Amino acid sequence: MSEAVVRHDSMSARTVRAAHETLAGKRRGLRGFLPFAGPAIIASIAYVDPGNFATNIQGGAQFGYLLLWVVVLANVLAMLFQALSAKVGIVTDQSLPGLCRKYFPRPVVLAMWVTSEIAAMATDLAETLGAAIGLSLLFGLNLTVGLLITFAITLGILTLQGRGFRLIEVVIAGFVSVIGLCYLIQMAIAPPDWAAFAFHATVPQFDGADSVVLAVGIVGATVMPHAIYLHSSLVQGRIPTPTDRDRRRVLSYSNREVLLALGVAGLVNMAMLSVAAAVFHQGHADVAEIETAYHTLVPLLGAGAGAVFMTALLASGVSSSVVGTMAGQVIMQDFVGFRIPLWVRRIVTLIPALIVTAIGFDSTQALVISQVVLSLVLPVPMIALLLLTGRRDVMGSFVNGPVTQAAALAATVVVLALNVVLLMQTAGLPIPLIGAS
Repeated sequence: MSEAVVRHDSMSARTVRAAHETLAGKRRGLRGFLPFAGPAIIASIAYVDPGNFATNIQGGAQFGYLLLWVVVLANVLAMLFQALSAKVGIVTDQSLPGLCRKYFPRPVVLAMWVTSEIAAMATDLAETLGAAIGLSLLFGLNLTVGLLITFAITLGILTLQGRGFRLIEVVIAGFVSVIGLCYLIQMAIAPPDWAAFAFHATVPQFDGADSVVLAVGIVGATVMPHAIYLHSSLVQGRIPTPTDRDRRRVLSYSNREVLLALGVAGLVNMAMLSVAAAVFHQGHADVAEIETAYHTLVPLLGAGAGAVFMTALLASGVSSSVVGTMAGQVIMQDFVGFRIPLWVRRIVTLIPALIVTAIGFDSTQALVISQVVLSLVLPVPMIALLLLTGRRDVMGSFVNGPVTQAAALAATVVVLALNVVLLMQTAGLPIPLIGAS
């Protein structure tokens, strides 16, 4: 083993030692928390992927701040189910797909695997296209060339998994920081209307059927099925917890990390929509494509603002593509016990993006459609988590309490209701809009 690999493995080993020092009461405060930070940060990148850019730009340009409350709602749902996913992995030392394979009937497991693979493909389509668009606009590259460069970069980053869990966590945390910094700069350049921001972040409203469909897309872009599956695997055996006391301590730190990491992701999503509302809603409400947003943004706010926007998109596309491939591996190997090399999976998931590019289909529209597909698949892991975390024979003393179970059930019903609305819209049926403005 090379010196570099030993060094990176020791990085993970030091993290485990530091975590046990925290559990033993030798570390407190931030020093005590840091060894447990990582899994939720990796999962959070799925909540600021290029699909979010597409739906938030459309939402802000077309409806102003109206759908900010949807972003808030989606983020709360995400926090709940990512925390439950982490809980499953920490308590059982198994991933969510692995538990489904163990406790559910074989036909159900196979159906879950197929739908989850569809979600993984839709996710990778959005992520790879987003990174390619960023490369294309930043450096004037052909979109196909951008796709191939994205493939090479993400495959290179994925090889870091063989050097211990900590290095990949640090790399993804760096990408999250870049995206967050870019949107802080964007909001400084184009400050939102804070009164409208606060009102629409807390008051649910729709404005016609199009706003309902876009709201479903925002939920699909925010609460990610593959991230729910992945989180349980990331915490699986990360910090050995031989006693229930240790598990409760690790769960406590995990919940804090979920609140922090997904809280940051939620703020970035709110910033995306509010920047689009501030810049495009008055006079450019027809902006619905990432490329159009970039070309409109530059003359309005300058080349620097455009470069910051594209840098965020590129960081989002590359990092979320890495995370999406990691999730795809977990979905396949734990649902059906089959594993393929990472490079093969990357090639397979690259094909839809190449097809979309080759036939000239609008790339941003492809992103939005992919998010709607994700919204339709989303109830699958949510229902699985609801059932498994409510079973005492699975969770033991960590079984969900009545409040947690009720919240998870309510969240699942909300997503199912949104999907019914989406299907009604697709079928051309009238949608009753409560609280339409």
